[in-house]
Amino acid sequence: MPPISISTRAPGAFEDVADDAPLPVAGAVIVSARRLAAERDGVFARNDAVGVVLQSHESPMQLPPEDLQRLSLVVLMFPKFRDGRGFSWARMLRTRLGFRGEIRARGHFLRDQIFFMARCGIDSLEGDHRITAEAVSAALATFTHVYQPAADGRRSVVLARHG
Repeated sequence: MPPISISTRAPGAFEDVADDAPLPVAGAVIVSARRLAAERDGVFARNDAVGVVLQSHESPMQLPPEDLQRLSLVVLMFPKFRDGRGFSWARMLRTRLGFRGEIRARGHFLRDQIFFMARCGIDSLEGDHRITAEAVSAALATFTHVYQPAADGRRSVVLARHG
């Protein structure tokens, strides 16, 4: 299982920039998909790492392939723990779109969802303060076998049985 980390707001980390705020002169930034589409040349001209936030209703298919290649981070919003579109977007980013940067889950999710988040290609978590490194480790160690294919490439029980 690939490692999954807890995102921090440490100095030097990505800075969220609101749509109506000026871009900082330097430093890694996270912008909305709307702002990236409207100001892509200016955002990428800064020559620093760029991340984009996708709301749960915004498909990663809306991002042009040339933008995906330049992005360092895609933040997937989980507005409610029962909104599973972020799982689909993460898997789509990894398998169909070939995104190799960091995928971060932000918002409301449960410890029970962390294992599948990692299987879908999510690298880091930003959300509930109760989600600790220990909780992540425990969640990732909970299951030894998997039943469905995902972005992590693990063999399912069915394939192991019949392969």
